[in-house]
Amino acid sequence: MKVSLRVQELAESATLAVASKTAALKASGIDVVGFGAGEPDFDTPEHIKAAATDALAHGLTKYPKPPSGLPETKEAIRLKFKRENGLDYGASEVMVTSGCKMACYLALQALLDPGDEVIIPVPYWVSFPEMAKLAGGVPVPIDSSDGQGFRFPADRIAAAVTPRTRLMILNTPNNPGGFVYSEADLRAAADIARKHDLAVLADETYDRLLFGGRSHVSFASLSDDAYQRTVTVNSGSKTYAMPGWRIGYAAGPQPVIAAMAKLQSQTTSGVAPFTQLALARALVADQECVEFMRREFESRGQHLARRLNELPGVHCSEPEGAFYTFPNVAGTYASLGVDGSVAFAERLLSEAKVSVTPGIAFGCDDHVRMSFATSMKQIDIGLDRMAAWLAPVQSPA
Repeated sequence: MKVSLRVQELAESATLAVASKTAALKASGIDVVGFGAGEPDFDTPEHIKAAATDALAHGLTKYPKPPSGLPETKEAIRLKFKRENGLDYGASEVMVTSGCKMACYLALQALLDPGDEVIIPVPYWVSFPEMAKLAGGVPVPIDSSDGQGFRFPADRIAAAVTPRTRLMILNTPNNPGGFVYSEADLRAAADIARKHDLAVLADETYDRLLFGGRSHVSFASLSDDAYQRTVTVNSGSKTYAMPGWRIGYAAGPQPVIAAMAKLQSQTTSGVAPFTQLALARALVADQECVEFMRREFESRGQHLARRLNELPGVHCSEPEGAFYTFPNVAGTYASLGVDGSVAFAERLLSEAKVSVTPGIAFGCDDHVRMSFATSMKQIDIGLDRMAAWLAPVQSPA
């Protein structure tokens, strides 16, 4: 049978591919230190699992009604947005999805027509450009490097807007960069969106995982105008260590959420009720479990960045949020005889048994992504291996 062109042209998720390859090597008995995982290494907290168990015991195993989300789950989402993000949504303006990835996919399907351009600051989450393409859109990546790190590239984005530009994607705290947009960054984005009448997809999946005393600012909270043009997405995956539960959520203008819900009714039919009630419990219960994980991630990220900066040819900014570092490893390429992040990652895995995700998947071939959603012990083992592997490499003058 012939496979459709849209799938033939679709890039595989690099992060899932790395995770699968690492798991396969481990299953075969090879000792690999994996820095590729985009999921917390903590177990889902017990009170969240108990909520699902209780729902199962009461027979909540049928289709969700309505497909857009159970009323009690929507209410918990509304309360979360109001309590933590300063956003006040009605029940018809929120929905539950099969992970944040599905929320992003549904939003782009609902908002884009063929040929519409989508502004995506680099580095970007691997799925954003591919999702835009699946919706018929044209990804327009915008370099956000300032030589030392990454920040919102307001001037470059303003220059890239055309009559076909329809939407801008904002992701803060950022995956893979580990940086956080300031309120000034977001206000610059809001000015561009208002001036050019752009829709905004605000991916705030890591909004609870912030370091150094930073606070999260939701884009939609900046003004009435930003509120009216934004779909905000989030999930239980990172905040509550629920990646395998596949549950996310979205909020935004009622017509857009209704369109997304219509698409969901014809695709996944919604999220299992027992999973929805587990998320509802997570959102309204005591949040100390989140703070515990946040503190652990913060100490790991600081340690990982410090050790990476001790390696020859490597420069790494300290992460400000999420659970990733995004070191620049281009200073090693000449000495290693590699031509980019894919070759670097392949040699690191085959020769040092350390797994990282090539930065080219995120639009930055000079970088690799390294998750610190793993134990401090594993971080040190992996960095010891990298140090030994890179010992012959000399830092550039």
